Amino acid sequence: MAILTVKKLDNTLSELAVNHKKPEKILIGYKAYAELMDDRKFFDEVAGSAMDPSKRKYKNIKIKVTQDDYQLEIKCSKE
Repeated sequence: MAILTVKKLDNTLSELAVNHKKPEKILIGYKAYAELMDDRKFFDEVAGSAMDPSKRKYKNIKIKVTQDDYQLEIKCSKE
């Protein structure tokens, strides 16, 4: 079973929006990223966002894949 799902990621992003925080970057561990890429909706949006894997986005938020297995950290802009 996946540790991180697209639904969990979407819920986290929704909570930030409710708290009036604007996400700038999503830091995702490489194993969590691989599990998310198994979800067709996530794959279509991320793979279609840019030809270069280092410039991919999800919901117009930059994605940075990290060396930590299952990291999920969302960096928000300072307002």
